[in-house]
Amino acid sequence: MRSIAVANQKGGVGKTTTSVNLAVALSRAGRRVCLIDLDPQAHATLHVGVTPGDTPASAFDVLAADRSLAEAVVQVTDTLAVVPSHIDLSAVEMALAGRAGRETILRDRMAADPRFGSPLVGGAALGGGSRETQFDYVVIDCPPSLGLLSLNAMAAAGEVLLPLQPHFLALHGLSKLLETIELVSEHVNPRLRLLGVVLCLYEAGTRLAVEIGRDVDSFFAAAGESHPAWRDGKLFATRIRRNIRLAEAPSFGQSIFDYAAASHGAEDYAALAAEVDAAARVVGQDRLVA
Repeated sequence: MRSIAVANQKGGVGKTTTSVNLAVALSRAGRRVCLIDLDPQAHATLHVGVTPGDTPASAFDVLAADRSLAEAVVQVTDTLAVVPSHIDLSAVEMALAGRAGRETILRDRMAADPRFGSPLVGGAALGGGSRETQFDYVVIDCPPSLGLLSLNAMAAAGEVLLPLQPHFLALHGLSKLLETIELVSEHVNPRLRLLGVVLCLYEAGTRLAVEIGRDVDSFFAAAGESHPAWRDGKLFATRIRRNIRLAEAPSFGQSIFDYAAASHGAEDYAALAAEVDAAARVVGQDRLVA
């Protein structure tokens, strides 16, 4: 199983849009996917047509009320499930204050549920084992912060995907997130790695967008002896173009594939999913393959 945390401490960069449409695109390609919504705004939950509070349990209950993931998972389609969010998640740090191991609760819940297998891919090819009981992918939508919820996501995930809006201030956010990945890798999850950066809200006709893409590409090309948690990261070839259909789809509780299958947004996220699904990474001597 591959587990991917979609993270950026800055809001409005396409993080939730990427989490949802990547998860749906992978599920449409035949992968069994669980989307975990750790953002108290619950936008990913609404985006897939689930109403927060209308389910037996939520991500808050999993983290703070000792409920199992099995109680919280809601099946959306045959190949897509979601662990819904709730506004109560905004108080999770207070609810867990003083609790030992609070940064690894999600990882522990995943390890206890056979459908999630290991939170990191092992030696077998993706999809190995029983397809009736195990997810191929877990995609975790993080809140726009680097607090306890994002830390739980990174402790549980094998990879981090960073949506980045192509402007210069966003590069400062990139460096901060890389520092966080380093810290989590060193102290909580030694196998956590940056999967890569995807440019969202992209306008190909602008000089700025092209320059930012070139700068990020050059940054990773020159990473050399940088921290092993992110030095093998890359800029994905797919650009998520600015598209009004992507902004409209959540209000209908639909992914871009259900709302506007012929749009540039659907085309771009299908391409990104194909890149992610084909990605392989090397961690030490282990080859982790899709």
